[in-house]
Amino acid sequence: MTRHVSLPDASTRPPTATRTRWTRLAAPVRFYPLAGRLAPWFFALATLFLTVGLWIGFAVAPTDAQQGEVYRIIFIHVPAAWMSMFIYLVMAVYSAMALVLRTRLSAMMASALAPTGAMFTFLALWTGSLWGKPTWGTWWVWDARLTSELILLFLYLGFIALESAIDEPRRAERASALLVLVGVVNLPVIYFSVQWWNTLHQGASVSLTAAPTMAATMLAGMLAMTLACWMYTIAVALVRVRCILRERGEIREATPREATP
Repeated sequence: MTRHVSLPDASTRPPTATRTRWTRLAAPVRFYPLAGRLAPWFFALATLFLTVGLWIGFAVAPTDAQQGEVYRIIFIHVPAAWMSMFIYLVMAVYSAMALVLRTRLSAMMASALAPTGAMFTFLALWTGSLWGKPTWGTWWVWDARLTSELILLFLYLGFIALESAIDEPRRAERASALLVLVGVVNLPVIYFSVQWWNTLHQGASVSLTAAPTMAATMLAGMLAMTLACWMYTIAVALVRVRCILRERGEIREATPREATP
Protein backbone atom coordinates (compact mmCIF):
# COMPACT_ATOMS: atom_id res chain seq x y z
CA MET A 1 0.00 0.00 0.00
CA THR A 2 1.34 3.40 -0.96
CA ARG A 3 1.55 5.95 1.78
CA HIS A 4 0.85 9.56 0.90
CA VAL A 5 2.65 12.13 2.97
CA SER A 6 1.31 15.65 2.81
CA LEU A 7 3.80 18.46 3.17
CA PRO A 8 2.81 21.73 4.77
CA ASP A 9 2.11 24.59 2.42
CA ALA A 10 5.04 26.98 2.02
CA SER A 11 2.92 29.87 3.20
CA THR A 12 2.22 28.12 6.51
CA ARG A 13 5.81 27.19 7.26
CA PRO A 14 7.72 29.20 9.83
CA PRO A 15 10.14 31.76 8.38
CA THR A 16 13.17 29.76 9.50
CA ALA A 17 12.15 26.82 7.32
CA THR A 18 12.42 28.86 4.12
CA ARG A 19 15.86 30.25 4.77
CA THR A 20 18.52 29.12 2.39
CA ARG A 21 21.76 27.63 3.52
CA TRP A 22 23.64 30.78 2.55
CA THR A 23 21.27 32.94 4.58
CA ARG A 24 21.88 30.81 7.65
CA LEU A 25 25.65 31.04 7.14
CA ALA A 26 25.35 34.83 7.04
CA ALA A 27 24.18 34.84 10.66
CA PRO A 28 27.07 36.11 12.85
CA VAL A 29 26.94 33.11 15.16
CA ARG A 30 27.52 30.78 12.17
CA PHE A 31 29.78 33.00 10.09
CA TYR A 32 32.25 33.71 12.90
CA PRO A 33 33.56 30.14 13.35
CA LEU A 34 33.39 29.47 9.59
CA ALA A 35 35.56 32.52 8.88
CA GLY A 36 38.03 31.36 11.50
CA ARG A 37 38.38 27.99 9.81
CA LEU A 38 38.67 29.36 6.26
CA ALA A 39 41.10 32.25 6.84
CA PRO A 40 44.24 30.09 7.36
CA TRP A 41 43.53 28.19 4.13
CA PHE A 42 43.25 31.42 2.14
CA PHE A 43 46.47 32.71 3.71
CA ALA A 44 48.19 29.47 2.68
CA LEU A 45 46.87 29.76 -0.89
CA ALA A 46 48.01 33.39 -1.03
CA THR A 47 51.51 32.35 -0.01
CA LEU A 48 51.55 29.57 -2.60
CA PHE A 49 50.37 31.74 -5.50
CA LEU A 50 52.69 34.58 -4.43
CA THR A 51 55.69 32.26 -4.49
CA VAL A 52 54.75 30.89 -7.91
CA GLY A 53 53.99 34.34 -9.32
CA LEU A 54 57.25 35.90 -8.13
CA TRP A 55 59.25 32.93 -9.40
CA ILE A 56 57.68 33.10 -12.86
CA GLY A 57 57.79 36.89 -13.03
CA PHE A 58 61.37 37.42 -11.92
CA ALA A 59 63.08 34.16 -12.88
CA VAL A 60 61.21 32.53 -15.77
CA ALA A 61 59.56 35.28 -17.83
CA PRO A 62 61.76 36.60 -20.66
CA THR A 63 63.19 40.10 -20.80
CA ASP A 64 61.02 42.58 -22.69
CA ALA A 65 62.53 43.64 -26.01
CA GLN A 66 61.60 47.33 -25.59
CA GLN A 67 61.64 48.05 -21.85
CA GLY A 68 64.25 45.55 -20.70
CA GLU A 69 64.16 44.37 -17.10
CA VAL A 70 62.20 47.36 -15.81
CA TYR A 71 59.00 45.90 -17.21
CA ARG A 72 58.99 43.22 -14.47
CA ILE A 73 57.31 45.67 -12.13
CA ILE A 74 54.20 44.78 -14.14
CA PHE A 75 53.85 41.62 -12.05
CA ILE A 76 53.10 43.80 -9.03
CA HIS A 77 51.62 46.90 -10.63
CA VAL A 78 48.95 45.31 -12.82
CA PRO A 79 47.51 42.89 -10.20
CA ALA A 80 47.44 45.74 -7.67
CA ALA A 81 45.60 47.99 -10.14
CA TRP A 82 43.10 45.24 -10.94
CA MET A 83 42.49 44.57 -7.26
CA SER A 84 41.98 48.26 -6.49
CA MET A 85 39.00 48.29 -8.86
CA PHE A 86 37.65 44.79 -8.14
CA ILE A 87 37.60 45.33 -4.38
CA TYR A 88 35.73 48.62 -4.76
CA LEU A 89 33.19 46.92 -7.02
CA VAL A 90 32.68 44.16 -4.44
CA MET A 91 32.32 46.82 -1.74
CA ALA A 92 29.62 48.49 -3.84
CA VAL A 93 27.71 45.20 -4.12
CA TYR A 94 27.94 44.61 -0.38
CA SER A 95 26.90 48.21 0.31
CA ALA A 96 23.84 47.88 -1.94
CA MET A 97 22.88 44.66 -0.15
CA ALA A 98 23.28 46.40 3.20
CA LEU A 99 21.00 49.27 2.14
CA VAL A 100 18.34 47.23 0.34
CA LEU A 101 18.30 43.97 2.30
CA ARG A 102 19.51 45.48 5.59
CA THR A 103 22.03 42.69 6.09
CA ARG A 104 24.53 43.70 8.77
CA LEU A 105 27.14 41.21 7.61
CA SER A 106 27.22 42.80 4.14
CA ALA A 107 28.08 46.18 5.65
CA MET A 108 30.77 44.55 7.78
CA MET A 109 32.28 42.89 4.71
CA ALA A 110 32.46 46.26 2.95
CA SER A 111 34.20 47.73 6.00
CA ALA A 112 36.62 44.82 6.13
CA LEU A 113 37.58 45.20 2.46
CA ALA A 114 38.22 48.95 2.50
CA PRO A 115 41.74 48.99 4.06
CA THR A 116 42.95 46.29 1.68
CA GLY A 117 41.48 48.16 -1.28
CA ALA A 118 43.25 51.34 -0.19
CA MET A 119 46.51 49.42 0.16
CA PHE A 120 46.30 47.98 -3.36
CA THR A 121 45.37 51.38 -4.81
CA PHE A 122 48.39 53.00 -3.15
CA LEU A 123 50.57 50.11 -4.35
CA ALA A 124 49.31 50.57 -7.91
CA LEU A 125 50.07 54.31 -7.83
CA TRP A 126 53.49 53.80 -6.24
CA THR A 127 54.65 51.06 -8.61
CA GLY A 128 53.20 53.01 -11.51
CA SER A 129 55.42 55.96 -10.57
CA LEU A 130 58.46 53.68 -10.33
CA TRP A 131 57.59 52.31 -13.76
CA GLY A 132 56.82 55.72 -15.25
CA LYS A 133 60.16 57.33 -14.38
CA PRO A 134 62.30 55.23 -16.78
CA THR A 135 59.59 54.93 -19.45
CA TRP A 136 57.97 58.40 -19.41
CA GLY A 137 60.85 60.33 -17.87
CA THR A 138 58.77 61.58 -14.92
CA TRP A 139 57.37 60.22 -11.66
CA TRP A 140 53.86 61.56 -12.20
CA VAL A 141 51.65 63.06 -14.89
CA TRP A 142 48.05 64.19 -14.55
CA ASP A 143 46.99 61.48 -16.95
CA ALA A 144 43.30 60.52 -16.99
CA ARG A 145 43.93 57.01 -15.68
CA LEU A 146 46.42 58.09 -13.01
CA THR A 147 44.14 60.90 -11.83
CA SER A 148 41.06 58.67 -11.62
CA GLU A 149 43.11 56.03 -9.76
CA LEU A 150 44.16 58.73 -7.29
CA ILE A 151 40.49 59.65 -6.84
CA LEU A 152 39.83 55.98 -6.08
CA LEU A 153 42.39 56.13 -3.27
CA PHE A 154 40.62 59.19 -1.85
CA LEU A 155 37.31 57.31 -2.00
CA TYR A 156 38.77 54.44 0.01
CA LEU A 157 40.25 56.82 2.57
CA GLY A 158 36.99 58.78 2.71
CA PHE A 159 35.05 55.58 3.39
CA ILE A 160 37.39 54.64 6.25
CA ALA A 161 37.34 58.17 7.71
CA LEU A 162 33.55 58.44 7.48
CA GLU A 163 33.01 55.17 9.32
CA SER A 164 35.43 56.25 12.04
CA ALA A 165 33.81 59.68 12.41
CA ILE A 166 30.29 58.36 13.15
CA ASP A 167 29.95 56.64 16.51
CA GLU A 168 26.64 54.85 15.89
CA PRO A 169 27.44 51.74 13.77
CA ARG A 170 24.17 51.64 11.79
CA ARG A 171 24.39 55.30 10.80
CA ALA A 172 28.04 54.83 9.87
CA GLU A 173 27.16 51.83 7.71
CA ARG A 174 24.43 53.71 5.82
CA ALA A 175 26.55 56.82 5.24
CA SER A 176 29.60 54.88 4.07
CA ALA A 177 27.45 52.65 1.84
CA LEU A 178 26.04 55.72 0.08
CA LEU A 179 29.56 57.06 -0.43
CA VAL A 180 30.67 53.79 -2.04
CA LEU A 181 27.68 53.72 -4.39
CA VAL A 182 28.24 57.32 -5.47
CA GLY A 183 31.93 56.68 -6.07
CA VAL A 184 31.36 53.58 -8.20
CA VAL A 185 30.97 55.85 -11.26
CA ASN A 186 34.74 56.33 -11.09
CA LEU A 187 35.43 52.71 -12.03
CA PRO A 188 34.40 52.99 -15.72
CA VAL A 189 36.51 56.14 -15.97
CA ILE A 190 39.58 54.23 -14.76
CA TYR A 191 38.99 51.28 -17.06
CA PHE A 192 37.99 53.11 -20.25
CA SER A 193 40.14 56.23 -19.87
CA VAL A 194 42.77 54.95 -22.32
CA GLN A 195 40.02 54.50 -24.92
CA TRP A 196 38.11 57.71 -24.26
CA TRP A 197 41.07 60.10 -24.14
CA ASN A 198 44.55 60.41 -25.60
CA THR A 199 46.53 59.29 -22.54
CA LEU A 200 50.14 58.37 -21.89
CA HIS A 201 49.12 55.19 -20.14
CA GLN A 202 49.30 52.11 -22.32
CA GLY A 203 46.22 50.08 -23.20
CA ALA A 204 45.16 46.83 -21.61
CA SER A 205 47.59 43.94 -22.01
CA VAL A 206 44.90 41.40 -21.09
CA SER A 207 41.34 41.56 -22.40
CA LEU A 208 38.33 39.28 -22.22
CA THR A 209 37.52 39.94 -25.88
CA ALA A 210 40.99 39.70 -27.45
CA ALA A 211 44.04 37.49 -27.31
CA PRO A 212 46.75 38.58 -24.84
CA THR A 213 49.56 40.68 -26.26
CA MET A 214 52.24 39.24 -23.97
CA ALA A 215 54.18 35.99 -23.74
CA ALA A 216 52.50 33.01 -22.09
CA THR A 217 54.96 32.99 -19.19
CA MET A 218 54.33 36.69 -18.54
CA LEU A 219 50.59 36.08 -18.50
CA ALA A 220 50.96 33.07 -16.19
CA GLY A 221 53.04 35.06 -13.73
CA MET A 222 50.58 37.94 -13.74
CA LEU A 223 47.59 35.66 -13.18
CA ALA A 224 49.38 33.85 -10.34
CA MET A 225 50.09 37.18 -8.65
CA THR A 226 46.47 38.22 -9.12
CA LEU A 227 45.26 35.00 -7.50
CA ALA A 228 47.66 35.63 -4.63
CA CYS A 229 46.16 39.09 -4.15
CA TRP A 230 42.64 37.66 -4.18
CA MET A 231 43.45 34.94 -1.66
CA TYR A 232 45.12 37.49 0.60
CA THR A 233 42.15 39.86 0.31
CA ILE A 234 39.65 37.17 1.26
CA ALA A 235 41.77 35.96 4.18
CA VAL A 236 42.27 39.44 5.63
CA ALA A 237 38.59 40.32 5.14
CA LEU A 238 37.52 37.21 7.07
CA VAL A 239 39.86 38.09 9.93
CA ARG A 240 38.65 41.70 10.01
CA VAL A 241 34.98 40.70 10.03
CA ARG A 242 35.65 38.46 13.02
CA CYS A 243 37.22 41.43 14.79
CA ILE A 244 34.26 43.67 13.91
CA LEU A 245 31.80 41.09 15.26
CA ARG A 246 33.68 40.95 18.56
CA GLU A 247 34.02 44.73 18.82
CA ARG A 248 30.28 45.25 18.32
CA GLY A 249 29.30 42.55 20.77
CA GLU A 250 27.74 40.31 18.14
CA ILE A 251 29.98 37.46 19.31
CA ARG A 252 31.19 36.83 22.83
CA GLU A 253 33.92 34.25 23.16
CA ALA A 254 33.76 32.15 26.29
CA THR A 255 36.39 32.74 28.95
CA PRO A 256 38.48 29.73 30.08
CA ARG A 257 36.33 29.43 33.23
CA GLU A 258 33.09 29.53 31.22
CA ALA A 259 34.42 26.99 28.74
CA THR A 260 35.27 24.52 31.51
CA PRO A 261 32.37 22.06 32.03
